[in-house]
Amino acid sequence: MMFFRYTRLLTAAALAALVLLMAAAGCTGTTAGGGAAGEEITVTDGFGRSVTAPSPPESVVCSGSGCLRYLVYLQAQDLVVGVDDQEKKDQVIEGRPYALAYGSKFKDLPLIGEFRGKDDPEKIISIGPDVVFKTGSTGTAYGTSAAEADKLEDKTGIPVVAFPYGSLRDDAEKAEMYGGLRVMGEVLGKQDRAEEVIAYIDATMADLERRTGDIPAADQKSVYVGGISSAGAHGIISTEPAYPPFLWVHAKNVATGLGTAHADVAKEALVNWDPEYIFIDAGTTQMESGGAVGELKNDAALAGLSAAKNGKVYGVLPYNFYNTNYETVLADAYFVGKTLYPDRFADVDPVKKADEIYTFFVGKPVFGDLNGQYSNLGFAAIPL
Repeated sequence: MMFFRYTRLLTAAALAALVLLMAAAGCTGTTAGGGAAGEEITVTDGFGRSVTAPSPPESVVCSGSGCLRYLVYLQAQDLVVGVDDQEKKDQVIEGRPYALAYGSKFKDLPLIGEFRGKDDPEKIISIGPDVVFKTGSTGTAYGTSAAEADKLEDKTGIPVVAFPYGSLRDDAEKAEMYGGLRVMGEVLGKQDRAEEVIAYIDATMADLERRTGDIPAADQKSVYVGGISSAGAHGIISTEPAYPPFLWVHAKNVATGLGTAHADVAKEALVNWDPEYIFIDAGTTQMESGGAVGELKNDAALAGLSAAKNGKVYGVLPYNFYNTNYETVLADAYFVGKTLYPDRFADVDPVKKADEIYTFFVGKPVFGDLNGQYSNLGFAAIPL
């Protein structure tokens, strides 16, 4: 009798230990993120959808313009098992820092569909990722939605975590951007890195404000940026009335008031504004006759511009390439600040600062490679 009682006690103890081990291993279906294989996490994505996904996932795909960029920011590019056709193109000019850093890796991966979020559910199923991340441009035809995310999830049976791409143009769109980074980081178990990226952006913007925020309005330089890339290369009339580098260094954008995103202006208006400095998005050089640079050299209607006559025309790197390359926006801001207010940026070498920024975001100092794509016009005076 004593033997059997002892045996039953051992059996009960063993079962209790087994239950504890199963719970520790995540076999109870916990929603706490990160940890052993088999765990799941439930998140609310950028469209208010409740999504349950493996966490951390072992494989992912990114759908939509800019989605893969965010994954690189979070240092999770090794999880990617499929890409859209934008990542597989052999392009004469490559303007995305993340693609310059890892493009050869991405080109060899299986195809999940066309660019701008035109997914092929059957291809995604055949690849079998643990999670699909899906995003798109805010307020454009290339955005995504809760309905599209639900549709893709229904067709594939794979969790789809979706969010707007956001921007740094205003607080609302910045909140969208930060929210996207955070929800992606939560699913990946990269919450700390997501907060590190957000803190870096905030600290960089705060540094620019510290350097220039007290410049009296009367001393702020008048500026214009032309040749802004937007779904391709454009000429001198293409601008951004809320160009972030100007906002962040307190320069007077002569096109202010024409909206917050892309705008085309009349050449007559540019001549009437006659800004002290003109910055040219180097992406314009993809156009015939040199784009905005060619126009400044050859268009008689622009011959009277003071900036052109005084040698105050400078090149900045394009940051609109398959959505916004935020690391380039920040790098451009330091070059613009150094050009306009050299005494306030005396300790800054814009090229070194750019490579510091690129290394933080994409893991490699790609300024030279990126600038070389645009005939090294970035961060330099443009002779006319």
